[in-house]
Amino acid sequence: MRIKKDEWMPKEIQKVKTQSEIETFELGRSFAKELKAGDAISLEGDLGTGKTAFTKGIAAGLGINKHITSPTFTLVNSYIGKVVLNHFDVYRVDDSDELLEIGWEEYFADDAICVIEWGDRVLDILPENTVHVRFERDGSNPDSRIIYIERGK
Repeated sequence: MRIKKDEWMPKEIQKVKTQSEIETFELGRSFAKELKAGDAISLEGDLGTGKTAFTKGIAAGLGINKHITSPTFTLVNSYIGKVVLNHFDVYRVDDSDELLEIGWEEYFADDAICVIEWGDRVLDILPENTVHVRFERDGSNPDSRIIYIERGK
């Protein structure tokens, strides 16, 4: 895994290249060390770019030993570790109001961390200080990814 800070990037964006799903998982585990209750993380990128693998790493870093799956049809799964992890998948959400109807705002309590796969689909209702993590394929290797972590947006 290579962590690189490009000179053209603002200070708050970190660029990381992973070579495998395992490295993406490990990046998530490492990233979890920075998180605290009340944080929100939006995961953005095409299908199969590593959003769920990264989330599994976050869960492991938070001491969650359960099997983590993407809640594509249930919208949210909650897990208890060092803190509560609310894992959303909003791929199938057509309108932000659908999330507001299920009590979206209540999940963003001070005692929980929220990870939102496909968060770029609901930007209008994400908390102000959401960390945006963007996943892109790297054309040099089918398993490698370029991951941008943007804080303070």
